[in-house]
Amino acid sequence: MGVEKKQSHESIKAKQREISSPYSDAKPSEVTDVYWLFAERKQGKCLSYTPRGGKWLIFVNIKDIDEVWGKIKKATEEGKLGGSAKVATARPNPNATNPGTKVICVYTYDWTDEEDVRKIRKELRKLGITNKIPYKADEDTLSGKYRVKGHTRISKYYE
Repeated sequence: MGVEKKQSHESIKAKQREISSPYSDAKPSEVTDVYWLFAERKQGKCLSYTPRGGKWLIFVNIKDIDEVWGKIKKATEEGKLGGSAKVATARPNPNATNPGTKVICVYTYDWTDEEDVRKIRKELRKLGITNKIPYKADEDTLSGKYRVKGHTRISKYYE
């Protein structure tokens, strides 16, 4: 089952990446055709994604989303963060909890590798993300666990 989840989540992200590729240099606040824009590591090597992958969730006021995404996209491409990141666009999303904020997901390969997860969190602080943020396992996303749907205590980390 773990391998199926990995393939499922990776295939979902691959399809999302493909759909959003024409918008790769767009500002998230100006895109309404797709839900997500992606950034991929271009420098350095990254550990291979595992069925225990996950992401730091950075909730950003919509007025600041373009600026914050620009920093995270650049850091991801430079190999300072995990293998990929994505940002919610201006398209309304049914899983969003607050219409005044958008989310940026910074992926890690394995949530049980606490050293790697915390290393990426440290890099996010260097980029100005100093408020506490949650970390969510991809398995919880695939299981449909969202705060807007009433789920609580989903985070593996909160720092």
